[in-house]
Amino acid sequence: MIELSISGGIAEVQLNAPQKLNSLDAEALTQLGEAYTQAEAEGVRALLLHGAGRGFCAGRDISAVDPSTDDAYAFLSDTVTPVLRRIAAFPAPTFAAVQGACLGIGLGLAIATDVVYVAEDAKIGSPFASLGATLDSGGHALFVERLGAHRTLDLIYTAELMSGAEAVHSGLFSRAVPREELLEFTRDKARRAASGATLAFRESKALVARIRDERIGLWESLSDENRAQGRLCDSADYAEGFAAFQAKRKPSFTGK
Repeated sequence: MIELSISGGIAEVQLNAPQKLNSLDAEALTQLGEAYTQAEAEGVRALLLHGAGRGFCAGRDISAVDPSTDDAYAFLSDTVTPVLRRIAAFPAPTFAAVQGACLGIGLGLAIATDVVYVAEDAKIGSPFASLGATLDSGGHALFVERLGAHRTLDLIYTAELMSGAEAVHSGLFSRAVPREELLEFTRDKARRAASGATLAFRESKALVARIRDERIGLWESLSDENRAQGRLCDSADYAEGFAAFQAKRKPSFTGK
C-alpha cells in the first residue's frame, strides 16, 4: 500500500492502492508514518508524496467499517492525527503531487505537506454531507483561513468539490498544472530543494509553522528571523553561499 524509494537525497512516498483511490485504513496510515520515519533516518534532503492511479487519496477506507461499532474519535485522534503531525514535522522540505480526489484524510496529508502542486482537474472539498459526518483532518482550519467562513460552510453544506485550478486560485495550494505534467513538475521542484541549503529551509519551515500555529505578529517573527540567521552563520552552506556570490559562481550546497 505504501511504497518508499530513496535516490539522490530525495525520498518518494507513494500511496499505492489505485483501485480504491488510495483511501487509507489504520494499517496503511501506520505504514505511512513509518515511511517518513525511515526517510528521516536516511537523511534525505527533500520528500515527495504522491498517489498511484487517478486519485491522490479519497480519504479513509470505510469499505469495511461498521458505523455501529466505529470509534471515529479514536481513529482520528490516535491514528490519523499523529501521522499528520509526523508529516508536518519532517525536517526537510516536503512536496505533494495531488491529482484526482483529495478528500478527508487525503486533504489532511496535503495540509501537512510544505508545498502542494495540484492537477488542474483535481477534486478538493468536503464530501461528508452524504455520510452524516463532518470534515476532518484539518480541513476546517485550512478552509476558514483561506476561504472564509461563508465559503467554507457553502462547501460543507453542498458537498460540492473545487477543481485544482479553483483551489489554487482561492489560495489553498501552491500551483495548478496539467495532470499529465504534475508528477514530473513536482519531482523537479523536489530535486531543486534537495540541492539547496537544507538548514536554511528548515529554519524557514519552523518560522512559517510558528506564524501559522501560534499567530505571532510581525516583530516577534522578525526577532525569530534574526535568531535563525544567527544560527545559520555557523553553517557550511552559509559560507558557501557567500563565497559563491562573491566569486560569481553557482553555489554547491551540502545541506550542512
